[in-house]
Amino acid sequence: MTPTESAARPAGAPAPAGRRRFRPALGAPAGTGRRPPLVLLVPACVAALFALLPLGYLAVRALERGPGYAWDVVADERTLHLLARSLGLTAVVVAACLVLGVSLAWLTVRTDLPGARAWSVLATLPLAVPSYVAAFAWLAAVPETGGFTGAALALTLVSFPYVHLPVAAALRGIDPAQEEAARSLGHGPVRTFVRVTLPQLRPAAAGGALLVALYVLSDFGAVSLMRYDTFTRAIHTSYRASFDRTPAAALSVVLVVMTVALVAAEARTRGRAGHARTGGGTARPAVRTPLGRRRLPALAWCAAVVAVAVAFPLGTLGYWLVVGSSATWDLAALTEAAWATLGVAAAGAALTTFLALPVGVIAARYRGRGPQLLEQSAYAGHALPGITVALSLVFFAVRYAYPLYQRLPLLVGAYVVLFLPVAVAATRAAVLQAPPVLEDVARSLGRSPLRVLREVTVPLAAPGVAAGAALTFVVCMKELPATLLLRPTGMDTLATRLWTETGAGSFAAAAPYAAALIVLAAVPSYLLGRHRT
Repeated sequence: MTPTESAARPAGAPAPAGRRRFRPALGAPAGTGRRPPLVLLVPACVAALFALLPLGYLAVRALERGPGYAWDVVADERTLHLLARSLGLTAVVVAACLVLGVSLAWLTVRTDLPGARAWSVLATLPLAVPSYVAAFAWLAAVPETGGFTGAALALTLVSFPYVHLPVAAALRGIDPAQEEAARSLGHGPVRTFVRVTLPQLRPAAAGGALLVALYVLSDFGAVSLMRYDTFTRAIHTSYRASFDRTPAAALSVVLVVMTVALVAAEARTRGRAGHARTGGGTARPAVRTPLGRRRLPALAWCAAVVAVAVAFPLGTLGYWLVVGSSATWDLAALTEAAWATLGVAAAGAALTTFLALPVGVIAARYRGRGPQLLEQSAYAGHALPGITVALSLVFFAVRYAYPLYQRLPLLVGAYVVLFLPVAVAATRAAVLQAPPVLEDVARSLGRSPLRVLREVTVPLAAPGVAAGAALTFVVCMKELPATLLLRPTGMDTLATRLWTETGAGSFAAAAPYAAALIVLAAVPSYLLGRHRT
């Protein structure tokens, strides 16, 4: 449906002279003013309660010596210093990821960039590089990159695909009719992008930025190797240095409060409007913008990003594999660790996606205090350090479910708590892109809520849900602190073997495990990027 200005002025009034003002028409989402059906509400509540489990542990630990002691820890000058450092690092990384992600998405989707499909796939491959591998690569090549600069650089280069992927998908799903209408009213390409396209990209960009922010707040590997003190490093040090868990728990509570604030801010940024196309027919693909003289700088920009984010860490690992004298290719140990990594990551991704589906649908289709609390609850564990989540699950298993202690289900449960937001954000973005009127039509024909979910909502959102599952699979493969603590006795993953060798200073011996981890994680990352192009 092409918008007009006839509704913007009284009947018979003359059109204003010169350039006319254009605002895209955005419809309200389905479900406004209604309650979610039980078929969605019950599993969503189960997912939210499971994600909130670490908060119960933190409440017990933080208050076991009294609220006064916990407040003294939170109000300490060092805590405020850690807060400023963590927020500063997060702000820089999020801003850089927005610039990288949005610019690459625009160049590869909406311009005549040579090899756009290949560049789009290459832009997803940094997902396969763990933050601690990226940090190790930069420290090995340029030792002076430690501290804030090194941590921001490493985290940005492995995180920007979280913005690039949803923004690229949103650009492909936007009907170009509104942009063409704006251009016909005299707006140039820049103003059209800012006034028309960018508001429609806001949910995808805000969701990706939120994932980046939570990833930075919860990262342990990169900040530890770069020796930059943040909440996660301070919490890990406190756990390792003393049997008193109260200071670490109190610091973790601060991270939870920061997470809730970020989720609430992202919800406000996202806005209330839906962005699905509801007109007849199929949406036409947008005409690609010719780059002209800007083609060479655009190619140089894409090549530079791919070089520092993908080629550089791979080159560093290749050097250690070829030159390092301590590298030992124990094929049996490598194969065993690889199979263990694939198994636990697949189980974690499957359960996380299953629990994220009802939460994502409710977040996209319903408004109100209840749906907002459900979504915020799902994000609660993502900003917690992996060691905090792991210890909370150990606390739960020892007291209430001892047969699960040091068993695979406990590790899979930790993955669910840590990475539920990854799948929720992808599901919510995919459901927002699906026309809500189709669900209304199905309900008007007598379909039950379960049939509507199974026959309409899930098939329409299936590509986005699959993308969220692939992302979850990748991050489960790379997870380190919770895996170190919760893995069953005798089981090693590629991440734990890599960390063990790196901690002992055997960088060359760690290189085979790092290379195998990157190769395995690159497969779903490549398929994800290829599917989205």
